[in-house]
Amino acid sequence: MRDREAATPEHEGRRLSTKETAELLGVKPETVYAYVSRGQLSSRRESGGRGSTFDAKEVGALARRNRRETSGSSNTGGELSVRTRITLIDKDRYYFRGVDATELAARYSYEEITEWLWTGELRPGVTFTAPEASIAAARRAVDALPEHSGPTDRLRVATIAAAAADPLRFDLSEDAVLGTGRTLIPTLVAALPPLRHDHRDEGPLAHRLWGRLTGRTPDEASLRVLDTALGLLVDHDLAASTLAVRVAASARAHAYAAVSAGLGVLEGPLHGAASGLAHRLLLDVLDRGTAAPVVADELRAGRRVPGLGHRLYPEVDPRARALFALLEEMPGAAPALAAARDVVTTTARHTPLHANVDLALAVLTVSSGMPASAGETVFAIARTAGWIAHTLEEYEERPLRMRPSGRYVGERPPQPLPGHAAGR
Repeated sequence: MRDREAATPEHEGRRLSTKETAELLGVKPETVYAYVSRGQLSSRRESGGRGSTFDAKEVGALARRNRRETSGSSNTGGELSVRTRITLIDKDRYYFRGVDATELAARYSYEEITEWLWTGELRPGVTFTAPEASIAAARRAVDALPEHSGPTDRLRVATIAAAAADPLRFDLSEDAVLGTGRTLIPTLVAALPPLRHDHRDEGPLAHRLWGRLTGRTPDEASLRVLDTALGLLVDHDLAASTLAVRVAASARAHAYAAVSAGLGVLEGPLHGAASGLAHRLLLDVLDRGTAAPVVADELRAGRRVPGLGHRLYPEVDPRARALFALLEEMPGAAPALAAARDVVTTTARHTPLHANVDLALAVLTVSSGMPASAGETVFAIARTAGWIAHTLEEYEERPLRMRPSGRYVGERPPQPLPGHAAGR
């Protein structure tokens, strides 16, 4: 069988067209030019020709290198390794396209950070809006759900409805996917039922989201905390939900379907729903007046104390550090902040774990009169931006590369057919 990852003998010694290069690399033609712009391929325009040509040996070398780097080779400890230009996590800091993420979140809005993540360009003052048809379809779908449906249920259904309303969803070009992201995110927010009668869908996304998380009137400090939380949470490397998104994109699912895959994984209690557990923990501490019995109950039940520790950060989660600093300025946050500090101090006697972003989100949700599920909503809306970024990046790679091999450990064949006695 011919290996399309390397230049074949009939290609040796001649120049390849853009179409031939794309076929050998298993990518779209526009991705070939992305390789050129990144210095991974060199091109030459032939005299009298209509397009660029590429050296066959160079193309073959790039294809083999791509295959080695994405196959989970032994130097990655057997784990899947995925090249990305989006997020770097390094010790106690993380970066979006090389820029400190906490500094970005302190200076720019969620929408501005999202544009930076997607395009590497800042668009000061940008806000996302959605067409009425998309919002109407999403709202009808969400309104049809049972009353007890959770936030991720609503967002997943809204995503599917928005996809069904978009006849251009199968266009996987960069411009089309960026357009999807810029309309899908505000559609998801608008599809959530408002909790304030005077709520208006205008202004920055954090302002529109606030009235769907609580009925309280917002102040500037509280809106700043919410907007910063959204900006800090837009991406976090290859988290479980993001891996699901890249698997879907690898199969060339459209952007709505890729986001839906991420939402399916996000609902797990060890991922997006973790802040709800921390929310309930803080309410319990506030109700009992001290963290000691609450922490003791968690440990006695064999559970981890919610809101503490992160396997990627040996010290304090930088997202939590940034949010706690802002929460100090938020009116009404003092009791929940004190409860969170009590949890950290009490648990430190047992194990030296530091606060993570889920605990900081819980302080925001408890202080603002939001339900326990509000942190999950914030997480999902924010992370949709990162999922779109990873979808775009995966579309540039070889299709269906996210296909690990199973290690069969069952009964060795041949086995008799079920229900048939041997020898009958």
